[in-house]
Amino acid sequence: MLLSELKQNLLEIKSVQFRLPGGIYIPGHFHLTELGILDKNFIDCGGKVRNEKTISLQLLHANDVDHRLSPEKFLKIISSAETILNAGDHEVEAEYQHETIGRYALDFDGKDFLLLPTHTACLAKDSCGIPDLTVLQNKEVCCAPGGGCC
Repeated sequence: MLLSELKQNLLEIKSVQFRLPGGIYIPGHFHLTELGILDKNFIDCGGKVRNEKTISLQLLHANDVDHRLSPEKFLKIISSAETILNAGDHEVEAEYQHETIGRYALDFDGKDFLLLPTHTACLAKDSCGIPDLTVLQNKEVCCAPGGGCC
């Protein structure tokens, strides 16, 4: 979800609710502890230089059970951050604490914001030599002597 989509969705709801994978809701007294821009400059395994910018929301629930972040207040925080950080319209991801900080993609189902799992991926499949997943699933081919993946 782009930042512009997040803002539009906030205009259409009466309360802000985030739902984790599996359907569990983040408690309604969560705090938005950070809104930032992550600028990731890196080289993939094929040697290509890449840059990714994302908007990061850090969500935290604490013992402040009377706290509720309204859609209007959320929009005000975004507006302030956009001005100060020159945010741009980038993909939004959310951080939420479990055993460690989890990073999630963000989606919206018309009522709730959905925290979706993110996954690692090879960005240079054509040049780094990682076999196709279907080959890895066929252990007889993959793990045979000379199969290339063991």
